[in-house]
Amino acid sequence: MRGATIAAALVLAGVAIPASASSVYVRTGALVDVASGTAKAGQCVLVEGERVVRVEACGAPPAGAEVVDWSPYTVLPGLIDLHTHLADVGESADVSAPIKTSPQATALIGAFHARQTLDAGFTTVRDVGTYRGLTDVALRDAIAQGLVPGPRMFVAGAYITAPGGGGEVNGVMPNDQLPPDMRLGVVCNAGEAREKTEYLFDHGADFIKMIATGAVLAIGTEPGKVELSDDEMRAVVEVATAHGSYATAHAHGAEGIKAAIRAGVRSIEHASLIDDEGLAMARKAGVWLVMDIYDGDWINEQGTREGWPEEYLRKNRETTQEQRDAFAKAVKMGVRLGFGTDAGVYPHGLNARQFAYMVRYGMTPARAIRSATLDAATLIGHEKELGSIAPGKFADMIAVKGNPLSDVRVIESVAHVMKGGVVAK
Repeated sequence: MRGATIAAALVLAGVAIPASASSVYVRTGALVDVASGTAKAGQCVLVEGERVVRVEACGAPPAGAEVVDWSPYTVLPGLIDLHTHLADVGESADVSAPIKTSPQATALIGAFHARQTLDAGFTTVRDVGTYRGLTDVALRDAIAQGLVPGPRMFVAGAYITAPGGGGEVNGVMPNDQLPPDMRLGVVCNAGEAREKTEYLFDHGADFIKMIATGAVLAIGTEPGKVELSDDEMRAVVEVATAHGSYATAHAHGAEGIKAAIRAGVRSIEHASLIDDEGLAMARKAGVWLVMDIYDGDWINEQGTREGWPEEYLRKNRETTQEQRDAFAKAVKMGVRLGFGTDAGVYPHGLNARQFAYMVRYGMTPARAIRSATLDAATLIGHEKELGSIAPGKFADMIAVKGNPLSDVRVIESVAHVMKGGVVAK
């Protein structure tokens, strides 16, 4: 079994279920079917161990089953955020914070972020990179072993990035003096890209994250500039495919997006400046766009208040509305769109704020919810186990007051969370 396959098995294994909670009967006020975009009243879910066994009209619970009464609530599948940074210090005015924070402290901070994220109803995340390489692997494994409460994590291990590119901590010291664990994915050519990608899979990465263009929140890089060559991106994709996995690309600029699509990535992160040609290419190739259309407001408001670097604020102003307009076009064109927020840029636990923005820019509430459930599970390749409440799938559920299909903002306040058959909140 190869590294990525072992890691995925560990993630999906989850936390061991206590014998006393081996059979659970969940009463719902209404149950959302994300496949059809409808909700049905009076449904009950029978859970045995970690998985759903039956979904049926409520009746007498099976003998010996623990009853979980969520009848005052609407119940949805556990949510999936495809773009988080749990295992990192979070964004601030101090660009040197990742260097000042040890790997051990970063892991503990990540554990705190994981708890916040789970409490917010996100039972699975795709964590798309950390400056302290492989800290995300350690956090994922601790959660899977039941040592730390948090969502299932699928992790990238580190960023594949050009020297001084958007995946580096720039502007603090000469980059070649940065700690080695902060440069695990720095590459100068296709051979190094292949070698570093193999290294990350060998050390527990589930997928690979490439920094194809410059970044908004990185000193000395520009979002529209391509930073990885076509050969480097193709080399990464080839290795990922050989490991039974995939690569995703951080790409703001139109040319970098199109180059990454041609290289064979599964998804594009941000896609802020994507043009009509890029949208058409993504639709034709079935490439997912994961567009974080909420956090531009947070960066502008909180970043200005806290004194974040003016370079960050300028690039954010230049990309925020462009990204939202492109998102609206993508919705109309039928491009595949997954829910991803860039949590860590803003405080973890506020992930659900993005739903309202997705609706504002063209999605129905049902489609926005599906982007964070069944569609997100499809993107990560685990739609048979995650993303909906159905027999055989993991018993990941959340309970909210009100009807999210008419007011998606009710998901911003989650009353209860179940992950793998265990009530976590």
